[in-house]
Amino acid sequence: MQLRIGTRSSPMALAQARLVAALLSGQPLEPTIVPLSTSGDRWGGSLARLGGKGAFVKELDRAQLDGEVDLVVHCLKDIPGDVPLPDGLTIAAYLPRDDVHDCVVGARLADLPAGARVGTSSVRRAAQLRRRHPGLTPVPIRGSANGRLAKLDAGDFDALILAVAGLERIGEQRRVAQILTTTQMLPAIGAGVLALQCRVDDAATLAAARALDDASTRACVTAERALLRELRGHCHSPIAAHCTDSDTGLTLHAAVYSADGADLLEATDHGSEPDKLGVAVAGELLAKGARTLIDEIPH
Repeated sequence: MQLRIGTRSSPMALAQARLVAALLSGQPLEPTIVPLSTSGDRWGGSLARLGGKGAFVKELDRAQLDGEVDLVVHCLKDIPGDVPLPDGLTIAAYLPRDDVHDCVVGARLADLPAGARVGTSSVRRAAQLRRRHPGLTPVPIRGSANGRLAKLDAGDFDALILAVAGLERIGEQRRVAQILTTTQMLPAIGAGVLALQCRVDDAATLAAARALDDASTRACVTAERALLRELRGHCHSPIAAHCTDSDTGLTLHAAVYSADGADLLEATDHGSEPDKLGVAVAGELLAKGARTLIDEIPH
């Protein structure tokens, strides 16, 4: 029986789908990859005009609900945190988390001259860059990771900030000039995690996907996304968080920035129940005034 894996058509998305297909190859279902075009990939302008990161997932959701594909591979950070999944769909599995770090391509940040143009598609990255390196200029950049690297090589930018995991997935990790620690650049919520989405009524696909679920990753991202839900954060919110899992339980550290990076609110807590932990850390941030910083940026 064939298992149709839906994915965006970018080189990185296809690489991720091939990874999932390889993991599923030992099961009774025969995986095949179905590339799909999304409005987010086709649009060259600001994602805000398309409704944010949901522009990368809504066509995949529709194809899945219409029965065109059985399983969809998402980068978890691309799934909006301020709206629930469509009725009939569920995240059946989170693969073990890859590298959560951001990195700099082109040059180390300390080596860049004042005014250097640093390409980043993320409000979160831009706010942290402005805070730690006020002499540098974050400049919006769109397109696939391969396309962004081409723009750097063409001289459009002096450096880029990208996800380490993404570069590894497309085989371009050699381009990394500097890996940013989580202190230097707190990651995106869901960073480094691939999510496998299924229809709730598709028992065979659910069973195949659930066999790949990583319990530790699920716990960490459940805490991170509970935080995002409670903060009512959207894709343009400068919110960052990283949850770790150890023998003593979960630790969630989160931060909310002003868009210009001048203001920073942080909170850290520990716990064993992921959802409650995310809610608790969000509560700490809201008590410190996070709502004002989040609402500064139009949704």
